[in-house]
Amino acid sequence: MQTEELTSTATLGRGRSRKGRAIAPSFPAHIRAFGVELDRDDRTYIKRKLGMKFGKFAKSIERVSVRVEDVTGPRGGVDHACRVKVVLSDLPSVVFVEQDASLAAATDRALAGTERAVRRAVRRRRMKGLKGRRRRGKLPSRG
Repeated sequence: MQTEELTSTATLGRGRSRKGRAIAPSFPAHIRAFGVELDRDDRTYIKRKLGMKFGKFAKSIERVSVRVEDVTGPRGGVDHACRVKVVLSDLPSVVFVEQDASLAAATDRALAGTERAVRRAVRRRRMKGLKGRRRRGKLPSRG
């Protein structure tokens, strides 16, 4: 198994700017490969998927790291694992690991699962503020 680490860093987000609108915040993304050769097309694909899946949460994300590695055991079996870690602002980090024989399938499933977990964490934070409120006065009765 190859032990060298290949690192790629990109700043992602939904950086679409329209006339009169500010550009949305972005987040750094690190793509690492262990024992797997990722060519330029693979890295571009992962960066594009990261932007599509996590661009909407860019304000809550500090950074994202994607690790792709070859996990073939002594008797064969599952070949690739994709581990996605999202560091959120003022929330615990989200880590999701997926394994598959195909690198693309492992990556797609890991990104989809991470997106669901990030959505849940961000939603939970937004709802936490609403649940703890108390009413200041009584509501007028209808009648």
